[in-house]
Parts: sequence; structure tokens; C-alpha cells
Amino acid sequence: MAEKNTELFHYRVNVGHLSAKPVTVSLEADSKERLEMAERWGVSRIDDVSAVLELTRWKRDGVRVKGRVQASIEQSCVVTLEPVTTTIDEPVDALFVPEGSKLARIATDENGEIVFDAEGPDIPESFHGDTIDVGSVCEEFIVLAIDPYPRKEGAVLDSPDDRQQTEEKPSPFAGLERWKQH
Repeated sequence: MAEKNTELFHYRVNVGHLSAKPVTVSLEADSKERLEMAERWGVSRIDDVSAVLELTRWKRDGVRVKGRVQASIEQSCVVTLEPVTTTIDEPVDALFVPEGSKLARIATDENGEIVFDAEGPDIPESFHGDTIDVGSVCEEFIVLAIDPYPRKEGAVLDSPDDRQQTEEKPSPFAGLERWKQH
């Protein structure tokens, strides 16, 4: 039912044979895949990437991928440059429809302008043929959860404004006070 490609973190699942009964897929990245991901994601190290996903039929031809992805990554603190280890544990909920499906069409109003509902459900992604790459889905959810500005606990970045406020500056009214005394 599934084939693993060892070049990158790909895990293609044949959804053409999905029945009404859900299919559970468990993934775990090996050391070579983690090295490649660390380079792509711009992090120092990845100690673990795993996922447990459930694939079910959605509507007539669609597929719902639901589950959790987990990762343990190391990044450099933006303040101290020391290593910061982060644990990611994200829910996955994605919809896929075959290429050309009416369910993947973007909604437009009477003027032909695209209508987006920020609070509404995402538009399903389309897939080609009869496979979905759930490895790529996992990567997408993990990358979106990575903190772009990791900080080691207690690390504080002093801004130039902070330093100026703490230095002793004469009051703008100090000159007036001296003038008034004369």
C-alpha cells in the first residue's frame, strides 16, 4: 500500500484503494533524512521526527489525513547563539482531492474576485494519480511550527533604547530648574 523513497522524507500512500475503513500510517525519519531536513529547515540538528496518521475517505474521491507529528530539533538562540532544543508536537488535519476535482476550486464572488474565509476550512489540496506523499505533509506541519526566533530560557536582548533609558540622562527641565534658582 505504501512505498518509501530514501532520498528525502517521502512516504507515498496509495489512496486509490482506500475503503471506508481508516488506514493508519506510522512514520519515523532515519538519520540520513534528519540530516537532510536539518539542512532544508535551517536548524542545527534534528534528533527525532515521527508521525502517526490516519487516512480516511472524504466525500466521494477525497482523502482526509489526520493525526500528529512530533519532532525534536536544536537551533541557535537568537540572543546568545547557544543551542536551544525544542520539542514539536502538532496535530495534522489535511484534506486532499484528485486533480481537477470541483472540491478544490477556489470560491469567487459575482465579480470573479477570490473569496477567502480566514476562519473557514482550508481549501483541499489536490493530488496527482492515486498517491499522496504523507511524508511531505508531515514536514509541512513541522516547519510551520518551528520558532523562527528561538531563545534560551532567560536570554534577554538589550535594545539600544533599553540601554539609553538606563543611562543617567539629564532631565530636559534641569536647566530650567537652575535658571529659576538664580
